[in-house]
Amino acid sequence: MEFNDKIKEELEGRIKGLEDLIAKKGIGSKQLNKAKKVQRDGNIALFVGGLITAAGIAFWAMNRNNDD
Repeated sequence: MEFNDKIKEELEGRIKGLEDLIAKKGIGSKQLNKAKKVQRDGNIALFVGGLITAAGIAFWAMNRNNDD
């Protein structure tokens, strides 16, 4: 049983390595890298926009209460 588990882990590791190699140098890898970069930049922009919005709402709420 232990022997089969070792073989299975070895094969899964080799398959993962092969998949990584194909993703890095295979057909469409440049487009995939560009898409990942665009996704990352979009996520950063959404996060920063959300922080700015939350800070703006908090600032507005504090100033609104001070005027009353």
